Amino acid sequence: MNNKNYIIEELKKQIEEIDTQEEMQKVGEVIEVGDGIARVSGLSNIMASEMVRFIVDDDKSDKNYIYGVALNLEEDEIGIMILGDYEKIKEGDQVEATGKILSIPVSEKSIGRVLNPLGLPIDGKEKIKTDKYYPIEKIAPGVIERKSVNQPVQTGIKAIDSMIPIGRGQRELIIGDRQTGKTAIAIDTIINQKGQNMICIYVAIGQKESKVARIVNELKKYGAMEYTTVIVAGASEPASFSFIAPYAGTALAEYFMDQGKDVLIVYDDLSKHAWAYRQISLILRRPPGREAYPGDIFYLHSRLLERSVKLDDAFGGGSITSLPIIETQAGDVSAYIPTNVISITDGQIYLESDLFYKGVRPALNVGLSVSRVGSAAQVKAMKKVAGKLRLDLAQFRELEAFAQFGSDLDEKTKKQIERGKRTIEVLKQNQYAPLPIENQVVILYALTNGYLDDVPINKISQWEEKFYKYLATMHKDILENIKETGEISSVMEESLQKALKEFELV
Repeated sequence: MNNKNYIIEELKKQIEEIDTQEEMQKVGEVIEVGDGIARVSGLSNIMASEMVRFIVDDDKSDKNYIYGVALNLEEDEIGIMILGDYEKIKEGDQVEATGKILSIPVSEKSIGRVLNPLGLPIDGKEKIKTDKYYPIEKIAPGVIERKSVNQPVQTGIKAIDSMIPIGRGQRELIIGDRQTGKTAIAIDTIINQKGQNMICIYVAIGQKESKVARIVNELKKYGAMEYTTVIVAGASEPASFSFIAPYAGTALAEYFMDQGKDVLIVYDDLSKHAWAYRQISLILRRPPGREAYPGDIFYLHSRLLERSVKLDDAFGGGSITSLPIIETQAGDVSAYIPTNVISITDGQIYLESDLFYKGVRPALNVGLSVSRVGSAAQVKAMKKVAGKLRLDLAQFRELEAFAQFGSDLDEKTKKQIERGKRTIEVLKQNQYAPLPIENQVVILYALTNGYLDDVPINKISQWEEKFYKYLATMHKDILENIKETGEISSVMEESLQKALKEFELV
């Protein structure tokens, strides 16, 4: 009997010592699934943009997870965007709320890699190990945290650096019809960042995988993958991937910016991003508006592009410069998405089909292109030579129409037309051949000061190549001085004039 009492007392003691903790789990059930969207009942306390996971029972032994994001919060059900293979999810599957908003893993090791919009490598190399996660949606820095744009981003493209300059922290839209060289400008800019202390992120939204592979190969060829991350939402992947890709790229950019670094991010392109969001919204049965886009389509891009910023030194001094790309249909810049993005950005680089087919590449329409803040970040040497350039080009455009009629023109007008033709020739540039700023300054100085007036138009490119080689061998000090100081002093200007006269005699 004593033994029995002892066992009962011992059991009571053990029961009292058991540490029990209540754990509440939010679980729902799939009532409908299809086209990358699931309708779920039972998750009454879920938050907007909260991550959920679908428990997929593939082989009846292992439980696998497919993640999703809650977008529609309705009275009896929620609409979830599925991030993965939605065909594996079926009616009746369990759904768990995670209590977290969608985040991606971030790490220094992301540089040089090709990732999907969830931050996972897709280049066949080893996994990226990190315990740091950044939310893909974040409120943009306020006015107090920002600083005015004052440092240049050199694209290496003469026409852009001279007339439509881009500064660190700026948002410069690249807009034009398909096949006019929009991506080429962005890739050239990335290639030109070598040695410029800039991390680059290229976000491919709804692009063909073959095109992205070609871009990655070009970046490797020119040594640009050493400081570049490529995020890919392929054309064959669900619309949800195209929707979150630019936000994921920005989250990674913010990770580097928070360390005080400068980041350049290219969104290629936001037209496909808007299409993906329209598709998701229509399947979620959100009311369609103009061109069938949902009412919050403006907010879609404004909350993304407002995250591009030049931070004040008190907040780390980092920056995110963004180059969003928009594709127009038949040159219509007044369409819904183009006008939305133009109103958000700090200027646009407008590429014209007619110029492209005429062989003017980059096919830049100087009249419609503008940079609203870049001139504040332009180096003094470029400001000095570029002021005359824009004026010469504008006058040429006006006079060009008269010249077509072949009427008698006075000598001054003829000179302006000839100068304009040479200006267009100098501004032509091959792809994957970005120019250092010092080379741009010397050739534009030669152009605007009349040293090319007697050079035949078909010999301009040859003259230019020879002139760079001549300066690099005989007057290296001129190029180095412009590179270091960013100015053309009166002494250096005299040396440059002397070098130009000597070169004419060679």
